[in-house]
Amino acid sequence: MMNTLLKISTLTFIIIFAAISSVAALNTNDKEDSNTAWEIDRAHSAVNFTINHFFTPVDGTFADYDATVHFNPENLDESSIEVTIPVSSVDTRNERRDGHLLSEDFFNAEEWPSIRFVSHSIESRGDNNFVAIGEMTIRDVTKEFELPFTLAGMMDHPMQDNTTVAGITAQAELMRTDYGVGVGDWAATAVVGDKVNIQLNLELTTSR
Repeated sequence: MMNTLLKISTLTFIIIFAAISSVAALNTNDKEDSNTAWEIDRAHSAVNFTINHFFTPVDGTFADYDATVHFNPENLDESSIEVTIPVSSVDTRNERRDGHLLSEDFFNAEEWPSIRFVSHSIESRGDNNFVAIGEMTIRDVTKEFELPFTLAGMMDHPMQDNTTVAGITAQAELMRTDYGVGVGDWAATAVVGDKVNIQLNLELTTSR
């Protein structure tokens, strides 16, 4: 009788353990699926900005950047965006101006080589519009920053099997003087404006 009870208890334990393990694995898979990791197609993406020189907008871009994007519009709690931009990759199509931007007068790239944005939450604004709320760091200044973005679309990639492609566009603005970009005579905003308009166009892919 004792052996029979022992066998039943052992079998019951094995069944319960297997059930718990299956549920845990399912929850882990659900979490991974809900925290979709995207890769940036750099050939079809850009990080651009515009700032006034006197009254005229001057366009620029950052040719190099690194982004970690985990985004699922159905599970924003586990979505996040991190972007790191080497300031040395700035390109305004004028070598002398680019060199000046990297100097101590502006970015001081030797001491502070990167711009960084890290989200701590992403919220929906409806109609495929979202805002990533986090911290922006430029030079030695870190401030709360909101990055509004639009999910332009998402579909099966017609040229890559088991791949989803998505498009994200973002527009935001910041004041360069809030981050100490422009010191001495260049802290004044009569020649180089204060407001910087930022535009991100990102094409993203993920494997299924």
